[in-house]
Amino acid sequence: MPSPFPGMDPYLEHPDFWQETHHWLIIAIADTIMPQIRPKYEVAIKQNIYKNDANDYNNNSILLSIPDVGIEHQSNTINTPNRSVAIATLTLPTTVKVPIPAKITQTYLEVREMTTKQVVTAIEIISPVNKRNGEGRITYLKKRQSILGSSTNLVEIDLLRKWESMPILNNSIESNYRILVSPSKIRPFAELYAFNLRDSLPIFPLPLREEDVEPILNLPEIFAGIYDRAGYDYRIDYDREPVPTLAEEEQVWATQLLQEREV
Repeated sequence: MPSPFPGMDPYLEHPDFWQETHHWLIIAIADTIMPQIRPKYEVAIKQNIYKNDANDYNNNSILLSIPDVGIEHQSNTINTPNRSVAIATLTLPTTVKVPIPAKITQTYLEVREMTTKQVVTAIEIISPVNKRNGEGRITYLKKRQSILGSSTNLVEIDLLRKWESMPILNNSIESNYRILVSPSKIRPFAELYAFNLRDSLPIFPLPLREEDVEPILNLPEIFAGIYDRAGYDYRIDYDREPVPTLAEEEQVWATQLLQEREV
């Protein structure tokens, strides 16, 4: 059974599903484009490693899952005979939890020339670590600027409603989701596919060299295959509200959509 939503399924933005969905998308995109670009190009699955900001105390995800340890004691004083002498008091420690920087591994794709191994196109799927304020975002933005200042094409897929989007110069564009396609040959201009919860996912060409036929990334088809293979139709509890929550108007629309699905 396909997703009840016409485009991005907001229930897959939940932390329980997003990392898995990210991996599925990386593999599915690689599977889709490989037959279209071989033998001139190869597709490599690479890894970014981010360190969560240990100083961001408002973000609980920076804390590693270390169980609390309790110290039980009867009293903070030493038992002594009842006599007119000073009583020594021992200060016992309390176990606390300190913020520890945690490493997060995130995969991305590189399309490389088979003979030279030169990276022609980088495909990034944005995750929370890229969008939240902190070291992860700073690290990704530095990498992004390096790509945009090079001859490498960039495809940046953002399927998360929460947090701050990646910067563009035209800040008046607002949308739930966005895909940036930045061919090096037309920079500083780029193609932005801005879409919302009620819209279908875009279909767009993947930039390569100027002389090449560009393969097509059919995201609706890719996403439908992922949804089916991952068994999300029976794993997701659509009776609950999605996380992050929807705006009131969108929640009303989503509730009606899900009710119609059950009829």
